[in-house]
Amino acid sequence: MAGAKKLKIGIIDIVTRNPKPTLYGRIMHGNLASIMPQSLAVWCEEMGHDVTFICYTGAEDLERDFPDDMDILFISAFTQSAQFSYAVSNFFRKRGVVTVLGGPHARCYPEDSQHYFDYVAGLTDKTVVSDILANCTPQKPYGRLISARKHPEQLPGVRERWKYIESTLAKTATNFKMVPMIASLGCPYTCSFCIDSVIKYQPLDYITIRDDLKFLLTKFNRPVVGWHDPNFGVRFDEIISVIEEADPERRLRFVAESSLTLLSEERCKRLAEVGFEGILPGIESWYDVGNKSRTGNLKAREKMLQISDHVNMIMRHIPYMQTNFILGLDSDAGEEPFELTKEFMDRTPGAFPAYSLFSAFGEAAPLNLELQRAERVLRSPHHFLNNNLAMNIKPVNYSWTEFYDRLVDITKYSFSLKAIARRAKATPQWTPRWMNIVRAISSEGFGRIKYHSMLRERLETDKSLRAFFERETETIPDFYVNTIKQDLGKYWEYLPEGGMEHDQNAYLHKTASAAAAAQ
Repeated sequence: MAGAKKLKIGIIDIVTRNPKPTLYGRIMHGNLASIMPQSLAVWCEEMGHDVTFICYTGAEDLERDFPDDMDILFISAFTQSAQFSYAVSNFFRKRGVVTVLGGPHARCYPEDSQHYFDYVAGLTDKTVVSDILANCTPQKPYGRLISARKHPEQLPGVRERWKYIESTLAKTATNFKMVPMIASLGCPYTCSFCIDSVIKYQPLDYITIRDDLKFLLTKFNRPVVGWHDPNFGVRFDEIISVIEEADPERRLRFVAESSLTLLSEERCKRLAEVGFEGILPGIESWYDVGNKSRTGNLKAREKMLQISDHVNMIMRHIPYMQTNFILGLDSDAGEEPFELTKEFMDRTPGAFPAYSLFSAFGEAAPLNLELQRAERVLRSPHHFLNNNLAMNIKPVNYSWTEFYDRLVDITKYSFSLKAIARRAKATPQWTPRWMNIVRAISSEGFGRIKYHSMLRERLETDKSLRAFFERETETIPDFYVNTIKQDLGKYWEYLPEGGMEHDQNAYLHKTASAAAAAQ
């Protein structure tokens, strides 16, 4: 780096969309940190720059915590934090700081992000970061899009990222501290609604993973690792052998997201033997995506029964289970999918159900082009696009009121006092039982019952909201505006003009323009 200017660099990993963490947020936000912002910090230091790193959990004072003479600020954000990140970027740009957006929102809505950042980074490796730092100047009138052709071959490991991991975990309100690790990038499946479906599966270096696990055993008596792989265990024998070699005394504990097709009983036994205590498989639908659930073309109830047996088998070996569903898919119709889910919960009382609403995140997935062509995507503000607070795709087999009636009903069924008690009784170990109870009584359970019920009522009483849902207008309803204003707090005044709106069909327009240019 001879002759290059030494920069003062700020990095924010945003894990919440507003500065008002819930009970669950105070306990868990520090455990939700991403790996790429920490990797970015390591790379910047390796290039000789000064780095101030903050994992934003809602309690930090960003104006105070960064140096006054900061040169450049990197922000990593999911789409639900877009409005907050736009406001933060505007605040620092007004003070002469160059700003960069990375993370999922940058990949999903790059053109929209260009209005509010000097650089928007898609797939990011050390070369992309070096390019940005070498050209650390404001970009007007629109930010510069920059992306690598693929994911990095390797990411900095836990040992290299440790000081950032340690400072972030210090923010958790309990002794439950989960270290983020990753063993692979991309995904071998081709689900059309998933951002990882277009990224080639790529295992990471097993030697680094083994050494990182050994390193963690010097920091905690019984470390907890949260694997960030989209589907952990694709190369099952290899990664489990690495764990066995690193931890012969079996002190490590693990939580991972995987697919049912990878979780045979033999493998579950082996997972339990090496310390897996939580698994989060995707069920998604009783009708679609059978390739991830080992059910092939089974009919809906047959699939439910088979998956129920499968989940109960897994829980005989692994005590904590979250089952992931997507509600409102085009294959869903009538009461059957919701009633099957209720029966599934009755048959698998120990599993914590997590419901995502069918949503289209910009250009994240191939299916989004089809939905935009069909004019089914709403201009729902990014602030609500977290798979739970807004469904921005008009359903084909339900009216909005019918869908929300069923959504409220299934949420109440899932988080009734009776369901919470049955889940606790079916979860023998204290920590997973406690986690299930806290999640149910906080924002993920009671909070969503309250929110979905309120929105259902507003669909009857708020004409502007109903017109927006029916795509009769694209004017953002006052309900959304007022909620964002309240959630952003003091950052509301920094939200740039136009920062609440976006072109929900930008992916379609971009694709059409590219096709026309190619002719």
